[in-house]
Amino acid sequence: MEHEDDMANPVGPAPLPVVKLSAPVKAEDFTFSTSAELHGTNWIGQDRALGALRMAAEMRHSDFNAFVLGNPGSGRRRMTRAILAEAAMNRPRPADWVYVNNFDAPDKPVAIELPPGMATKLRKAMEELIDELANDIPALFDSEDYQTRRRSIEQSYTEEHEAEMSRVFEQARARDVAILRTPMGFTVVGTRDGEVMTPEKYRNLSEDEQAAIDAAVDETEQELAAALKAVPGREKQHRRDVEDLNYAMATGGVDVAIRTLRESFSGIQAVTDYLDAVRGDLIENAEIFLVREDGAEAGPFPVATTRHYAKPRFQRYAVNVVVAQEGDGENGAPVIEEDLPTLANLIGRIEYASEMGALVTNFTMIKPGALHRANGGFLILDARQILSEPFAWDALKRCLRTHEIAIYSPAERLSLISTVSLAPDPVPLDVRVILLGERIFYYLLAALDPDFAHLFKLEADFNDHITTGSDGSGAYAAMIAEIARDGGLRPLDPPAMARIFNESHRMTGDAERLSLSLDHLSDLLREADFWSGSEGHDVIGAEAVEKAVAEREFRAGRLRELGAEAILRETLMIDTDGVRVGQINALSVLEIGGTRFGLPSRLTARTRLGTGKVVDIERETELGGPIHSKGMLILQGYLAAAYATDAPMSLWASLVFEQSYGGVDGDSASAAELLAIISSLSDVPIDQSLAITGSVNQFGDIQAIGGVNEKIEGFFDICAARGLTGRQGVLIPAANVKHLSLRRRVIQAVEAGQFRILPMRTIADGIEALTGTVAGTRLPDGLYPEGSVNRRAEDQLRAFAAKRKAFGRAGKEVRTDV
Repeated sequence: MEHEDDMANPVGPAPLPVVKLSAPVKAEDFTFSTSAELHGTNWIGQDRALGALRMAAEMRHSDFNAFVLGNPGSGRRRMTRAILAEAAMNRPRPADWVYVNNFDAPDKPVAIELPPGMATKLRKAMEELIDELANDIPALFDSEDYQTRRRSIEQSYTEEHEAEMSRVFEQARARDVAILRTPMGFTVVGTRDGEVMTPEKYRNLSEDEQAAIDAAVDETEQELAAALKAVPGREKQHRRDVEDLNYAMATGGVDVAIRTLRESFSGIQAVTDYLDAVRGDLIENAEIFLVREDGAEAGPFPVATTRHYAKPRFQRYAVNVVVAQEGDGENGAPVIEEDLPTLANLIGRIEYASEMGALVTNFTMIKPGALHRANGGFLILDARQILSEPFAWDALKRCLRTHEIAIYSPAERLSLISTVSLAPDPVPLDVRVILLGERIFYYLLAALDPDFAHLFKLEADFNDHITTGSDGSGAYAAMIAEIARDGGLRPLDPPAMARIFNESHRMTGDAERLSLSLDHLSDLLREADFWSGSEGHDVIGAEAVEKAVAEREFRAGRLRELGAEAILRETLMIDTDGVRVGQINALSVLEIGGTRFGLPSRLTARTRLGTGKVVDIERETELGGPIHSKGMLILQGYLAAAYATDAPMSLWASLVFEQSYGGVDGDSASAAELLAIISSLSDVPIDQSLAITGSVNQFGDIQAIGGVNEKIEGFFDICAARGLTGRQGVLIPAANVKHLSLRRRVIQAVEAGQFRILPMRTIADGIEALTGTVAGTRLPDGLYPEGSVNRRAEDQLRAFAAKRKAFGRAGKEVRTDV
């Protein structure tokens, strides 16, 4: 009970005043009536990132691509779009690109670069050309001129053939020989008196007569064979004459039709060369225009009611538009965002169609990728997405390194298919790539990918916060006003703006910094606007902001409430009053999803005679993480240097988080662990109405920790539920005072004297605040003051050392007697 009396007059640090518990932002700091009067930008505090993005947008040298670093919700994508769109307006429009047939090597389509806006014109011009020829060529071959000239060739061939055969037949008759046509061909036989000689009559002839007939038959057969042998040559010449006629007719028709097209694109050499190839192929294959719809050939071509260009047999003359710049403006480069940067979506793909069980393709089935569409401009990609897509990152680097876009598929690269494919001409590449991603991706790529630093020379690092300025109604308030205006929300009054500032400090966990997480701020404003509208207000007030914050906490509060309920029902044992030796309330933060909340944990320590070992039960059971284990070793170093340095460390101590069944990490409980051991050693009880958080170094200095606001509020809520006594409070590192941005309920309790926030600079501050007893500093004689906590602890350690020495001597004597 003496210790409880000691605590009636507590020593140690003084509680923090209310003004230190949150950022001092008040409605009076703002001079506007509503935020509608403010105008600013959403880009404050991002000068570093803006400079890098503008350099990436305006730099003309290659390889100055940029990686935009920052957390999601920082507005990095919106800002990147705006800067690139502004820069794109001052760039010339890039060229159009088309793929056309390579008539000499159809598996290697030809890429043609065209001035902006000409790709669609070329495609339409080719469509009109083929449609025109599909009507004109059949008409030419059905014309009277063509039919006359064709009949002349046919008649010439027929007359020449008939004249030759007539000569052979006449000479045969003069020799008394007949040429007969049989199913097997021609046969030559002798005649007598105009009649074919039968075998019997032939045998009745004399040998001289038979010899004369045989000689006449042989000579006629030779002449017949010579005449028939000349037939293929004559037919070949006939076909050549017909082909020459057809070629001449087709040439005339094609030249007339293509002349206007050539004049339209006369200044583009690549198109001129292509049209020359088209002309030659059209003339050589004019017969495809003479095919009836039912497949019959060589007849008059009926005028079709549908477009001929779309028919499969005319696809060889198609123009596959890959990139087409629409509009008539002189400037304007593309800004392309690819949300799914697969290999095909990035570099393009070659599609296939199934025909008769086989996969077939042609140049019209080449599809462009994001690099084609962004060529000459900017391409925005998400780093996480492109790194997670197979082959996509490697393909992007190859394209940037070679400055050209070559289309291929993963199956081809891995040789998984044997289907004949295309090898299109690569397209020259001039693009600025902007990668957006978290910092971890940038640092991993910089460390592990040797190509990254060469290809992405610029980093646009977005700040997560800005330092609080002296003018509370300045740029940040204008930014809040712009967010509300852009979202079509109601304006804010000054109290609501002050409340938004407080919540922004809360987001950063620092009373001297304001959050630049535009998405979180926008979400909060929209929720506040909703509650303001539900109350029928025209302006967002502080009550609406408070309602939005409260509703957020309520929606995400189920787990926090379950933890508090377990403590209030004493399922989890936490004391908020009384005193106890070796027992302390440590504070921790739980983060699940997007929810963070604090809960107290009971930490206990037991000590006895030993060999200088401090047992961390969490570590022994493999529940403690490496940082927690580091904190344990640090406090061992403090104990060894602070107490009984002239005697062996004869301590055995055990530490554990009671009723903790999960992993424990971090060093924010190391101060609590040290104080629990000191309490157990000195037999001085700890005030259970206080909780503590903070890490300690080997010199006993208290170091800053994270989540200080949530930890304080977690213990406060338990105390408030049980009833505030005015003695309850939390000890925090003095270095964390600048991070305080507590909820109003805590501030009001402190203001009413019902709760305390105590700053610690050294472990001595914690000892005095928790025990109500002076910690004590060494006197000139090397001892701590009598009655101090440190003296009691040191005396106990000396006693342990003496007992250990005596025990060792007794053991030695026993062994000697034996």
